[in-house]
Amino acid sequence: MDISAAPPIPWRRAPRAAVRAFWAGSTWRSLMHLVTGALVGIAGGAAIAALVATGVGGLITIIVPIIMGGILLVVNGVLTVVQRSRHTAFLGTEWPEGPFTQPVTFAPRHLLAIVKHPRTWRQLAYHAIAGIYGFLAAAFAIAAWTAGPAMVFAPLIGRESGLDPRHWILCGTGIVLTLAAPWITRGLAVLDELMARVLLGTSRAEALELRVTDLAASRDSTVDAADAERRRIERDLHDGAQQRLTSLAMNLGIARATLDDLPEEGARAIAEAHEEAKQVLTDLRDLVRGLHPAVLEDRGLDAALSAVAARSPVPVRLRVDMDRRVARDVEAVAYFVVSEALTNVARHSEAEHAAVEVSLEDGVLHLRIADDGRGGADAQAGTGLQGLSDRVRSVDGTFRITSPLGGPTEIEAELPCAS
Repeated sequence: MDISAAPPIPWRRAPRAAVRAFWAGSTWRSLMHLVTGALVGIAGGAAIAALVATGVGGLITIIVPIIMGGILLVVNGVLTVVQRSRHTAFLGTEWPEGPFTQPVTFAPRHLLAIVKHPRTWRQLAYHAIAGIYGFLAAAFAIAAWTAGPAMVFAPLIGRESGLDPRHWILCGTGIVLTLAAPWITRGLAVLDELMARVLLGTSRAEALELRVTDLAASRDSTVDAADAERRRIERDLHDGAQQRLTSLAMNLGIARATLDDLPEEGARAIAEAHEEAKQVLTDLRDLVRGLHPAVLEDRGLDAALSAVAARSPVPVRLRVDMDRRVARDVEAVAYFVVSEALTNVARHSEAEHAAVEVSLEDGVLHLRIADDGRGGADAQAGTGLQGLSDRVRSVDGTFRITSPLGGPTEIEAELPCAS
């Protein structure tokens, strides 16, 4: 066995690590962190104590506590920014993204909302602790760096009056304290960082809230982009292919009506082409209408649903009760839900009648689509009901379906609308 290839024993590395710790950058950054922490902590603690005392002393009035509370929250925000930047500069602490302070106004309602937030009290708790811990930690660190070397020279100082065993004990203690000074400094800084992460950082609940907000914003942008793309496709088809097909169908119609001297096969070919062009044009119009109907954009949900009900092969009783238009994405979801639901009624339910009710109440758009068909509709059976549910959930809505065997089937959706 090659002994030279064996990994070094940990205790053999201890003297080298102890010596290197004296000039390691992390040691001196930790010491500067503690010294600046003492200065910021004492100043911040004194400012907070003064503001609290002034506010309590002015309880006999209303305006003084409000003003002092607002200033206290401003000071809290400033101290939080300073303390976070201090931890990042000296210890390399990384903080989660997202707002960790709130702009302060002196409106009582806004002040109350900030005061009620747990984050505010965590930050104030850290600043109160920092006023004491910062001073003590810096004092211990400075004492380790100064008292330790001084104690090492105790035998030299006591040589004139006669050496005493206590001088050698002090010397040994000084050596140990001097060697431990870098590690004491780092340990005190790490403890401060742990407290800061808990009190100045973002709690798990707040991190999840920020994540939900980011996901909601991402979803909204995706929905808006998809809606814009549908509008672009609808516009391109309407202004391009649909116009050309219309012209083609008209030309074939003219040729069919005016060319009387064609052979029977030619006349039949023109007639078939004319009918095929008209059918393709009808299909294209249905496709364009399904992408984003122009009537929905121009006249709103009431007119668009009236057109859907009029085209339905199953008689539909429509009632729309809305005193205003809602957001475009909500209108689009409501339109497609009703349109797809009526398509399912015509294809699968064997119903004789259907009813659609739309109402806007307390900022929520309520949809109800019912039919007297055979029932048994299942969202997992491939009838498009899962797609309807997904559309509704894309705007934070709720979707319910009741469809027992034998009927009737009832679909309900609630779509929140911004005021």
